[in-house]
Amino acid sequence: MALTKQKKEEIVKQAADVVENANSVVFVNFHGLSVTDASEMRSALRKEGVSYVVVKKTLLKRVLQDAEMEGDLPELEGEIALAYGEDMVLPAKGIAEFQKKFENAVSAVGGILEKRYLRKEEVVALAKIPSREVLLGQFVMVINAPVQQTVQVLNGMTQSFVSVLHQVAEAKN
Repeated sequence: MALTKQKKEEIVKQAADVVENANSVVFVNFHGLSVTDASEMRSALRKEGVSYVVVKKTLLKRVLQDAEMEGDLPELEGEIALAYGEDMVLPAKGIAEFQKKFENAVSAVGGILEKRYLRKEEVVALAKIPSREVLLGQFVMVINAPVQQTVQVLNGMTQSFVSVLHQVAEAKN
């Protein structure tokens, strides 16, 4: 079914808004994904704060030509959707999870991060970044390590001092 001119204009406006305002956008090839699997993926992404919208490639290319982005536009193969959100990593992580689940039906083909096009490999690398909570935990461990080592050294010194005092006391007896 052909889209009306008005519907195309709405889609272009929505896609332009996504490209302009989202912190992170992942171009998703979803060729071969069933409707039920697509609905499952869409609802799971929504729970994570990631939006998912299907866009015709011709309309998306029109939007991307007008957008001021650094780098080269990745090749948009297959049927394309946009996964986007406020978080810079969650869209890539969400698509990577579903890429594992629906092996040949979902794949990231590129993206946009901070007004710069990303290649497929960069989106995959972005998806491998640990979550915010894990990164904060690692940061706390790094900050805590010197303090913990200092405590261990001081504890060792007091134990050595007590041991020397004990040996001196035994030697006098």
